[in-house]
Amino acid sequence: MWGRNVYDSISKFLQFQLTVNVVAVVVAFTGACITQDSPLKAVQMLWVNLIMDTFASLALATEPPTEALLLRKPYGRNKPLISRTMMKNILGHAAYQLVIIFTLLFLALQRDQRPQDPRREERL
Repeated sequence: MWGRNVYDSISKFLQFQLTVNVVAVVVAFTGACITQDSPLKAVQMLWVNLIMDTFASLALATEPPTEALLLRKPYGRNKPLISRTMMKNILGHAAYQLVIIFTLLFLALQRDQRPQDPRREERL
């Protein structure tokens, strides 16, 4: 029972980490190519990675095994750790997160490029 629980926890952790890292790398690279400045600096990426590692490991390490795990067939030795379904989930969640992040990024860029009202600057 514990072995299957550990396997499931490792799979969930990998899926979460790969999704976060794919999004961070794509945002940093694409943002640097389009805006000539990376939206995520190296230190910020390290902090994101540290925080995501900590929370993911805490959440998955505290998941207790259930009796339903014993009703399932064991995984074979040759079964890949990242299955096709996991890869679809990783890419799907990454695409969803990228759409939201790039929408926010480009809305912020458009807002910064609009001409400012000179009267507003006088009041400040």
